[in-house]
Amino acid sequence: MPSTLDQSFVTNSVWKPDIFKGKVVFVTGGAGTICRVQAEALILLGANAAIIGRNKEKTDKAAAELSQLRPDAKVISCIVDVREVSQLVEAAAKTVRELGRIDYVIAGAAGNFLCDFNHLSSNAFKSVIAIDLLGSYNTIKATFPELRKNKGAIIFVSATLHYYGVPFQIHVGAAKAGVDALSNALAVELGPLGIRSNVIAPGPIEGTEGLERLVKDRAKTISQVPLQRLGTTRDIAEATVYLFSPAASFINGTVAVVDGASWQTGSGVGDLYPVTIKHQNEDPGSKL
Repeated sequence: MPSTLDQSFVTNSVWKPDIFKGKVVFVTGGAGTICRVQAEALILLGANAAIIGRNKEKTDKAAAELSQLRPDAKVISCIVDVREVSQLVEAAAKTVRELGRIDYVIAGAAGNFLCDFNHLSSNAFKSVIAIDLLGSYNTIKATFPELRKNKGAIIFVSATLHYYGVPFQIHVGAAKAGVDALSNALAVELGPLGIRSNVIAPGPIEGTEGLERLVKDRAKTISQVPLQRLGTTRDIAEATVYLFSPAASFINGTVAVVDGASWQTGSGVGDLYPVTIKHQNEDPGSKL
């Protein structure tokens, strides 16, 4: 897909154009919608990047497109299944060989689909936990030597689904709750090494697959967001720049919820409750 951000992000930004000059970011899920734009912002502001993904075609294409954002940008692709820590170790080593270092890590690889509890198999639940939670752990494990050396920073991409009960999202809510707990513990354990760990929790973001799946009535969804609009991937990118910037040097172990306060209204259940979920759970064809 074409890049969302361009040089106007730099010229019209509050951020210094070279704020991340000489820095390298390692991005899992970097070919996806949200993490792709996070990477775009950092590259435009001077960083080089390693884009980590499982789909070779999409990941290679994303890296090639991202490399065009800045004349001297260096962007590489690494084909990895984040459930396999050995593959991430190889990707981290490749990043250091080709880009010289790793300063920032965005752990954003995720698996998601809509499924009610009655029809959610144990294997399906395990798959999402493995990608979102184990994958996040593996990502930091693999990049830890570089983070330690460079006093780096981590951002986990989470969600607000576990702040209250969201139907059809049991698997994702459980995984993201674990991601938040992982970040909190890492902030405490790794803080003495100069490593910061924080979470960004996006809400309803325009153009994302999750929004398309969960939202049937766009106008109704917007009306339930206190700021009366959907979020944008740029909103997430701006939060990312802040958390990696020197301005956030004392921000550690926190969750930046970027959702316009929508979770406070309990609007994440969308149009699925209660009729749809009741119908699904009455179906005798339960999956194990």
